[in-house]
Amino acid sequence: MASPPAVSAASPTSWPDLNGGERGALRELLVHGPMPRAEIARRLGISRTSLTRVTRELVEHGLVSEGAAESNGSAGRPGELLHIGPHGRSFLGVNLTSDRLFAAVTDLEARVLVSHDEPLDSEGVGDVVAQIGRVRERLVEGRTDIAAAGIALAGDVVTAAGRQVVTESPFLGWRQVALAALAEQRLGVPVATENDVRCLTAAEHWFGVGAGFESMALITVGVGIGFGLVVDGKVVTGGRGKAGRLDHLPIDRDGPLCEYGHRGCVTAFLPNSAIVGAMRTPGLDYETVVDLARTDDPAAVRAFRDAAYALGVLVATLANTFDPEKIVITGEGIAVAELARTAMDAAITANLHPTATPVTLDIQPFEFAEWARAAAVLAIRTCLRF
Repeated sequence: MASPPAVSAASPTSWPDLNGGERGALRELLVHGPMPRAEIARRLGISRTSLTRVTRELVEHGLVSEGAAESNGSAGRPGELLHIGPHGRSFLGVNLTSDRLFAAVTDLEARVLVSHDEPLDSEGVGDVVAQIGRVRERLVEGRTDIAAAGIALAGDVVTAAGRQVVTESPFLGWRQVALAALAEQRLGVPVATENDVRCLTAAEHWFGVGAGFESMALITVGVGIGFGLVVDGKVVTGGRGKAGRLDHLPIDRDGPLCEYGHRGCVTAFLPNSAIVGAMRTPGLDYETVVDLARTDDPAAVRAFRDAAYALGVLVATLANTFDPEKIVITGEGIAVAELARTAMDAAITANLHPTATPVTLDIQPFEFAEWARAAAVLAIRTCLRF
């Protein structure tokens, strides 16, 4: 566990009640970095006088600080840059898998201050909430307490009448669980819950390779296949928390069956388990098959080539359907894009609409700690009501 210097106990912890202008200015600085007041005013469409009032409040709350000046390219006085405050608040992010809890505390700019992971004590909702509480106490010991928390998990999450409900999480065996409300009672701070891939999509959109784009798509490859979409600057959730389900898109009607009996769908080719299964050799695991492919084992090369073709069809389908400015591929299974890039690119070319703009791909390395950081970004975005 990393242990940065403790923040002064006098630092503020609770999140202030900000108005729309203050939240907007803070978001611009978070997503686009330090900038002069004039540029923030231009982006928000407000007067310099109004922005002066906005930034005064943000500075008083410790969320924004004044920094070095930037030349404006004329003989006039350089414009002073506004920055996110170095100790503006901290946020807890928790990612729940079927058997493990990953946690991280970040600052307002989503930099990880401290992280931790441990096995889940049980899948019981009450036990999980209690364990989150204990982990929070461990992570903030000797540091400023958190302002808000986010919890990410595989499954469907919907918000109705201001209440977030995990409608289904197959890995944990949960249905209709008001996890956010239960965690708020235990933690005593605002808590938001969301699908883990949508959290990761939002993190990449604000603090990663998607920063500054109004549209992007994200594909996670690994144990399962996940999708996240950003349209008009907003993460798409769908009416019932199920947006972006393309993991059973048909690829080859003569292909293998997936666990649901679909013949030749994406899930029959692309997840780690499908690649291992294609080897038809008992006792192998995914890492071993990766090593075999690197040594040009014919069966392993073929399994990754088929998986990469399915991934390329997915990329082309997303490009044809949503026309995103960027498509990000990440996850613990991204070796497929390295080992069989030619097959993936061929599938994109074969399935992309003839008049479509060429796809801008960004293949990102992945660590499991990213899921917890993404959950902390959920907390940050929720505080900004975004």
